Amino acid sequence: MKIKKIVWLLLGLVGLGLGALGAVLPILPSVPFLMLALFSFGKSSEKLHSWFTGTKLYRDNLESFVQGQGMTRRAKLKIMGTVTLLMAFGFCMMLRAGLILPCCILAGIWLAHILYFVFGVKKYNPDQES
Repeated sequence: MKIKKIVWLLLGLVGLGLGALGAVLPILPSVPFLMLALFSFGKSSEKLHSWFTGTKLYRDNLESFVQGQGMTRRAKLKIMGTVTLLMAFGFCMMLRAGLILPCCILAGIWLAHILYFVFGVKKYNPDQES
């Protein structure tokens, strides 16, 4: 196996592990890590990519988003909440250190993140499928 494929495989396994943890821990987001796993497995092996897209973890968290249908309200709120908590922690630490410019940059990134998930990611309601 080529070194490049091994690196993609390891990155996919890390993403899958963190995504699985994120599915059960409220503070850790699952979707970004599962997207990393999907992309990495796709680069490392078609067999792993096919296996991953068949898992319940993928179907519950990513399938509708990857298919262009959007995300459920719960998934969007979970991601926005987690990112807000993590960024607030970083913001407080930088503010305590007197780093005003990085705080402003982080606040701008947070605002862009919230605006993207509120207005840029379609809301998907699986109960109203036609």
